[in-house]
Amino acid sequence: MNQRFIGTKIILALAMPRLAYNAYRGWELPGDENGADEGYLVEYTDGGKPNHPDHAGYISWSPKEQFDNAYRVISGMSFGLAIEALKLGENVARAGWNGKGMWLVLIPRCHWETTRGLENLDGLPWIGMKTADDKFVPWLASQTDMLADDWQLVD
Repeated sequence: MNQRFIGTKIILALAMPRLAYNAYRGWELPGDENGADEGYLVEYTDGGKPNHPDHAGYISWSPKEQFDNAYRVISGMSFGLAIEALKLGENVARAGWNGKGMWLVLIPRCHWETTRGLENLDGLPWIGMKTADDKFVPWLASQTDMLADDWQLVD
């Protein structure tokens, strides 16, 4: 039986019809394909061997309908997508946060050493916030944060 999957990737994309993609790759359009089909050149930036000299990642072509059902623009992510971006090592922030330079990062599982007799204590991953006054603190999401669709990547 086939397994079901859900994917989360951060990609680069450029609108490009099927014929233009085939020409870009130096390929002939197969006779049973429509060159006017709308779609996207997709570049996967999360590793893998590049398959074109002008790209750092692996490229392919995706039909517009499948692309639109699978991907969203990074500025305007849901909280769930922001969490997935954190898991991929990205920093995220809400567009409406009032402090300049505020962002979140996932702190991976870490090892704690304490002075209270709890030696060799293993910690679980947690989300930390870089605050507007250049401090770093643990962060908890509010209901408003969890329902917002204005999350974005921070460089």
